[in-house]
Amino acid sequence: MAIPDYQSIMLPLLKLLSNKEEHSLKDCVSEIAKSFKLSEHEKGQLLPSGGQTVIHNRTAWAKTYLAKAGLLTSTRRGFFQISGDGQKVGYVGNMY
Repeated sequence: MAIPDYQSIMLPLLKLLSNKEEHSLKDCVSEIAKSFKLSEHEKGQLLPSGGQTVIHNRTAWAKTYLAKAGLLTSTRRGFFQISGDGQKVGYVGNMY
């Protein structure tokens, strides 16, 4: 399977956060990679700059855009959780 783009990661990330607990980006990257059944090779694939894995980068962008939309809130540096609006969107995503 190809590494998903950040748009494809957004709804699975919201569903992952639906337990209303605080999560770190590192833990979310690991869970997202599992949910998309990425191979070890795909999980280790680096950006052209070599400084970050592709899945980490795309999950971080998904988190950024969800936060800008008000669906996630930062709880402290490097940690976040779903907002009330995010819970509503995640719930709608579970209906389909």
